[in-house]
Amino acid sequence: MGPPKHRTEHAKGGAAPEQATQRPLHICADCESILVYPTDWQATGTDRWTVTLRCPNCERTHEGAFEQDMVDAFDVELDDGMQTMLCALRELTRENLAEDIERFITALDADAILPMDF
Repeated sequence: MGPPKHRTEHAKGGAAPEQATQRPLHICADCESILVYPTDWQATGTDRWTVTLRCPNCERTHEGAFEQDMVDAFDVELDDGMQTMLCALRELTRENLAEDIERFITALDADAILPMDF
């Protein structure tokens, strides 16, 4: 079968498509996923960035030059997403630990833990 085909679009300089410049960078222009992330970004001046974006849902990649305010808003979205993921990780870790403790208590109550288990 092989790897999925990647759709790549390039917009160089100020020639970015109008739709791409109006849409927040974290939203995919094809599938509307809010999970778009940067694979590369380089400053191209004092207030412009060349950013390569990837959508994990539809595999679309796009490179374009974007103004500082769009990149700043994207950075805020990335930070918010990271905080959301960290909170979810902490909660999952707590839930898993609580389940482990319950199993250990159940095993202790049933005398199912022997010295040779350690």
